[in-house]
Amino acid sequence: MRMHIVVDDDLIAELDKRIGRRKRSAFITSLLRRALEDRRRWDAIESALGALRDTGHEWDNDPAEWVRAQRDADERRVG
Repeated sequence: MRMHIVVDDDLIAELDKRIGRRKRSAFITSLLRRALEDRRRWDAIESALGALRDTGHEWDNDPAEWVRAQRDADERRVG
């Protein structure tokens, strides 16, 4: 789909210098995909905030030991 956007001349000049006129669309499409994926990730993170209670976890007393125990219990882990 074609889309009309306004971009500052200096940005277009640098874009053309770095990637070339014929690659503008592919480059901008790649940036948009990456930016939208970042937004989706942040949305997921924000929606998960507060999902865990603040206390009452197995790891509260010694988080490092809890992590070690989890790793040791993983049969797929080597070493």
